Amino acid sequence: MAVKGVIAATLFGIDSRKRLRTLPQDRMPDPTVSDQSAMAAPRWRPARLLPLALVVAVTAVALAMGWHNQLSLSSLIAHRAAVEAFVTEHWIAALAAYVGTYFAVAALSLPGAVFLTIFGGLIFGTVAATVATLIGATAGATVIFLVAKSALGGWLVRKAGPRVEKIAAGFCADGFNYLLFLRLVPLFPFWLVNLVPALLGVPLRTFVAATALGIIPGTLAFAFFGAGLDSAIEAKGPTMHLVVGLVALGVLALVPVVVRRLKSARGIAMTK
Repeated sequence: MAVKGVIAATLFGIDSRKRLRTLPQDRMPDPTVSDQSAMAAPRWRPARLLPLALVVAVTAVALAMGWHNQLSLSSLIAHRAAVEAFVTEHWIAALAAYVGTYFAVAALSLPGAVFLTIFGGLIFGTVAATVATLIGATAGATVIFLVAKSALGGWLVRKAGPRVEKIAAGFCADGFNYLLFLRLVPLFPFWLVNLVPALLGVPLRTFVAATALGIIPGTLAFAFFGAGLDSAIEAKGPTMHLVVGLVALGVLALVPVVVRRLKSARGIAMTK
């Protein structure tokens, strides 16, 4: 009986293999389907929230302690003499400290970055403050982007449903232009523009390039304005440098208004 069982099993196996060979190609089982599905939808682990939770906790502590109040323009100017003395003796270290401070402000999404840029222009001049601000702001934005992407990235989009997945795919397909526009036109807060691309799955390279290029005009305008404050304080009145800086800030402030008007005009034209 045992021999008959072995023979029957062998014949059944041979017959099964023959039937598999005769199946049409589109009905043949694909052993990689389950693996591809698992790769396309990796499991989300709660441990991935730890870096984001840490950033949120530090931000909450900073706000509760009132550290962001030190970034007001009046507070920064009150410490100007001490800062300038340190800059005179340790220019490189002071510039590095400025970059580090801006990095922390951007990564923790603290308010007051604009005043910090103006103060940087006042202390270091337009060119040095612009370059240092670009480095610190881009690095800080990149860190919070990576933290949010690793914590909630693709998982949140998949949970939101096919419609959000379609929006995310469209955003990512032309992500550089979308991000560059959002950086150039300050319609939304800086921290929000850091988080949304992370949740939609924008590539890191695209985010860094669009951020670094997009914040140049605003950074240059605020740093130039800050550099003009020094000459205005010494002259005890407005100078051409300060006036040009104010004009640059005015133009920058008008950009969102112009964009909204153009959108409204386009919407009216389309309805006609």
